[in-house]
Amino acid sequence: MTATKPRVARVDDIVVTDPAIRFVILALLAVDGILSAVAGALLLPAYIGSIPFPISALVSGLVNAALVWAAGRWATSARMAALPLWTWLLTVLAMCGGGPGGDVLFGGPGVMAYGPLLLLAAGVLPPGWVLWRRQEPGAR
Repeated sequence: MTATKPRVARVDDIVVTDPAIRFVILALLAVDGILSAVAGALLLPAYIGSIPFPISALVSGLVNAALVWAAGRWATSARMAALPLWTWLLTVLAMCGGGPGGDVLFGGPGVMAYGPLLLLAAGVLPPGWVLWRRQEPGAR
């Protein structure tokens, strides 16, 4: 039998040397971090019946982990790989402030009073784990 060569190159084997492509991809991933923060915050007060069900915090954290992983494929350093996480964090912190006329995005009775803390914890821990795994020797 003869050995066959794979038809598709692995992602690790593809080397893009053009910094403009890296910049565009990382910028798009940073914008995705902003979109993840907005979606996570707006869907945070979801209910199932009369019970608060803030599943968007967990989903936002998993999306952030995927964004950081993807940025790690295009970035040369862990700082650049964390770009989607930083844009997510800055967006959530900006939404914690009041809007015009004293409007607030976060708040509510019971569990929803702790919504921003839940969103921050669930949104930072999974991508933080991905970044930590990236720093370990031999993890890549």
